[in-house]
Order: sequence, then structure tokens, then C-alpha cells
Amino acid sequence: MLYRLLIAIAIALSATSAIYASDSISYRPNVHGTLRGRFEASTEHSDYRFQVRNARVRLDGKIAPIADYFMQVDFCDRGSIKILDVWARVWATKAIGLQAGQFRMPFGVDPFRGPNAYIFANRSFIGKQVCNVRAVGFKAMWHPDNMPLKLEAGAFNPATISDHISWHNKLAYAAKLSYTLGNTTLATGFQSLSPDSVRMNLADLALTWRHDRWLVEGEYMTKHYTGNSHKASHAYNVYADYHMPISTGFFNRLSFQARFDGITDHSSGIRDSECKLVTDHPAHNRVTLGSTISYIRTKTMFLDLRVNYEKYFYHSGTAVSAENGDKAVVELVLNF
Repeated sequence: MLYRLLIAIAIALSATSAIYASDSISYRPNVHGTLRGRFEASTEHSDYRFQVRNARVRLDGKIAPIADYFMQVDFCDRGSIKILDVWARVWATKAIGLQAGQFRMPFGVDPFRGPNAYIFANRSFIGKQVCNVRAVGFKAMWHPDNMPLKLEAGAFNPATISDHISWHNKLAYAAKLSYTLGNTTLATGFQSLSPDSVRMNLADLALTWRHDRWLVEGEYMTKHYTGNSHKASHAYNVYADYHMPISTGFFNRLSFQARFDGITDHSSGIRDSECKLVTDHPAHNRVTLGSTISYIRTKTMFLDLRVNYEKYFYHSGTAVSAENGDKAVVELVLNF
């Protein structure tokens, strides 16, 4: 049965290759990278630090009209080397594709932004604490040509990306649907994880509006823990970005940003020594104000000099450290 299925898929892909025969395709790999160096100052504790937050290198290309690949390694994520994405993809038609390897699960909007597309120096609580998930598995994609619609869904190992060896009797799942109408994109999705013994089910809703010099986005995400093991967690993120052309030296764009995000008591889903879920991130809110001056040569080649200030508001008597308290960030981002 499996042999016949593989033969059928191979025949379908071979027939599909004729659709792309007339396409102009370059088989030379594309190489891109993002470097982020920063200085952070805690305004409450008079502490500071320098970091190389990212030194990412991306490689992508095609080996056939219907087959492409992508690899991404961070050579310095705060001093550590991390293999982030390694995947291959084939397209049965121009609208239907299959992807296998290691990559972000299809869920959420802000979590999908890489360092080359960050609006702020630090990610939202949605993108950092609630849904920062890469996994090993596969996904199917449907991107119809005649509709501004994208649908992606997949199944993955429940283990971390550092564990490709273990066998599992359960899986993680994710699905994402987005629809664009004019300047507005609506996205929603579902994700189910079980990193330990408790399954967590997440739902997401996001609205993005772009017009002229403005970008405004709002996203809400909720995480439910089965078996009453932890109360449900909720997170939200609302921000606006306004940019304008300038002519100051070699800089050619100036932008201003404002964000309000928050999170209720949140658990990562990993049990403690007493086999219970604990609150890893207590409830709090944050206001972020920032400005970025940029030199933009092309869409993929630019330089950003970013300044952010973050003000935190905790809902209870949480001990505030330099890591999770008010701070100022100055960051230099180079993308090529």
C-alpha cells in the first residue's frame, strides 16, 4: 500500500513539473544574513550589558522547478550557536505544497517574524514566552492563485528541536489560515503541544492593517492546559509603526513605534520536581516606545539604528530584576 502511494505521488510530481517548464529559474543558492548588536541599560538597577543578539545566516535555493530548500543558522544568539531551520519543499501544483524538516510550526503572526523583520528590539510576550516554537515534522500548504488566502497545517514531534532521536506516542499539531482583503490581513490558527505530560491547546487571532506609511497590528492568543493543571493563559499585543522618508547623511528613512502588550500567568508546560506545572511568567503588561533611523538600499539590504524604552507593570509582588524590568535598548541591525 505504501509503495503504491509513493509511486502515485512520484507520478503526480513528474506530471506537475511540466507546469513549471517555462518558468525562468536560477539554481544558484541565495545567501542572506542578519547581524544585531545591542546595548541594554536597566533603568531600575543601574545595570547594563552588551550583546550580539543574532548573527544569522540564511541559505535558500532550488534543485528542481518544483523543489526548493531553506537553511538558517544563528552563529551567535547571545553567545550560543543554534541550528534553527532546515527544510525541503515540493509543490504538487503552484498552489499545493508539502514541506518537511525543522521549522516554525504554522501558528501566530508575531512569532513568525525573524530578526530582519522585527519592529521592536525585543519580541512581544506572544512571540517570546507564549509561542516560540520550532519543531521537526511536516506541513501541507494551500496558496490558491485566484484567492488572497493561505492555509497551512502540519504534524510534528512533541520534543524540542535538539532531540531528533526519541520515539513518541503523541504528536504536536498546528494550523494557520490567513486572508487578505485590500490593506487588511486577518489570520487565525490552532496549535496543540505536549512537551511534557500535559497537552496545551492554543488559539490565535490577529488583524494587520497597512496603508501608506502606517502599519498597525493587533494579536490575541490564549493557551489552555488540559486536566486543570494550570489556569488558562492569555496574551495580547497591539502596536503601531509610522515611517517617513528623510535625507540625513546616508540615512533615508525615519520611523516611530509604540506598543502595548500583556500576559496573564503563564506556564511553559514543563513540570517541576513535584511533577506540577508552575507559573514561569507572572502576569504583567508592558509599554514600549521607540524610534528607528534606517538606510535602505533594497528590500533585503538595509541598516537600522533602533532605540527603545520598555516600561513594565506587574500585577503582583513579583521580584523585578534587570532582565524583566524597565530598560532602554540601543540596537544596530544590519541585513544583507
